[in-house]
Amino acid sequence: MSAGTAIDLDAEVEAIRHRRAAVGIALGLVEDGVTTQVATSGLADLATGSTVSADTAFRVASITKTFTGVAVMQLVERGLVDLDAPANDYLRGYRLEPPAPTDRPVTVRQLLTHTAGLPESLSLRHAARPDFGESTPADVPAPSLRDYYGGVLHGAAEPGTRFCYTNHGPATLGQIVEDITGAPLADHLAEHVFAPWGMTSTDLDQSRPGDPRRATGYRLTARGPRPVPVTNMATVGAAAAWSTPVDMLRYAEALVGGGANTHGRALAPGTVADMVAPHYQPDPRIPGMGLAFFRGRLGDHPTAEHQGIIPGFDSALVLAPDSRTAVFAVVTGARLGMFWVPDEANRLVRRLLGVPPATARTDVAQRPEVWDRVCGTYTLPSTLSDLRLRSIVGAGIQVLVRRGRLVLRCLHPVPFLYRGVELVPDDPADPFAFTIDLTPAGLSPIRVVFAPGPESGRTAMHLEIMPLTAYRRGRATT
Repeated sequence: MSAGTAIDLDAEVEAIRHRRAAVGIALGLVEDGVTTQVATSGLADLATGSTVSADTAFRVASITKTFTGVAVMQLVERGLVDLDAPANDYLRGYRLEPPAPTDRPVTVRQLLTHTAGLPESLSLRHAARPDFGESTPADVPAPSLRDYYGGVLHGAAEPGTRFCYTNHGPATLGQIVEDITGAPLADHLAEHVFAPWGMTSTDLDQSRPGDPRRATGYRLTARGPRPVPVTNMATVGAAAAWSTPVDMLRYAEALVGGGANTHGRALAPGTVADMVAPHYQPDPRIPGMGLAFFRGRLGDHPTAEHQGIIPGFDSALVLAPDSRTAVFAVVTGARLGMFWVPDEANRLVRRLLGVPPATARTDVAQRPEVWDRVCGTYTLPSTLSDLRLRSIVGAGIQVLVRRGRLVLRCLHPVPFLYRGVELVPDDPADPFAFTIDLTPAGLSPIRVVFAPGPESGRTAMHLEIMPLTAYRRGRATT
């Protein structure tokens, strides 16, 4: 690390707490493959007054998906799983059923990239329930996936035809691990992933009331923080893990270290490289998905990352494997943490890499001659029960011209999203590449590219985030 990228992490934590409201927060840095700093602030539990420490356990929610992905890739290394084989070849607990008998079967690779055609939630009834109907109260054991899916998990789209972020794909990968190894996923991860990498305080034991090491999750209300009850997730392989900052940084060390840290090895270097390589890109201008990891780019550095979002907790893990650099961040009791926690983590990685802050470009000319090819209303190819997607974009996305500028707005009840943000040209050689300037909201710009189809076809809008693709169905030029 050069002197120009030195970071006082304690000061960074306090600066974040001045910008953002949160009950507790922890940050950690990995530089040149080694954890260099961990900083914490705030309370782990308001009732007891216990403070956040590097050994406090937090729900890391969807980062669990990457643990399950590692376990699957270990089976690939052993020749027990073929990424492009039908997932049903390995499943014993239940079957995957695409929507049409003529559809291609779901593959393991598609489960790892969220392109298996599985729905975000099983039905509108499930979507309206807490945790999308995937959880039970702490004192009620979660059902097995066999029972939860009734023996069959029905797809919502032909496999390989769309991206849809869902817990059901990673949960199914966890079931595959169980069906192949004959061991519960929690036990397999403990022995083959967590132990080799020294993650002694990470587990999938979801409900341990009164455990003093575990942080309490909170939601912010007008009357202050209110505790969020702990739940048991049926989709264990997607969202069940608890971990500490110390353990998550050991995990990051191993991933940027080619599958090994000072405690041991759990993956071959080539396997880790494959996990962070592109396996799904809706457009070559979008980083897309690796295997269980979202891909990004900070300057000239490719990144791999994943968030964890569950009521009361928000977390983010960002890796820059080419420089053996990583940041882990976790907070409790944060408002809109799903947006700003990963942004703060990426901002710190930028500083470690010496990459300038993300800004919208001001040196690329407007190209109004292409506006007619991109203006219109765009919708996601999703079902009514895909509420997480709809929570981001609302009823659709409009691109329109306002006061001589191209603007994107979401048909969404959140005023900032509905008012719209400017689409700023991003590439002098590509008139269909833009960024959404989110700096007024304190967030980094997001890349958006358009792929106009033939005259009779549809224009596609590809967003760097997730990565989502929407298709034009009408025009808006007012």
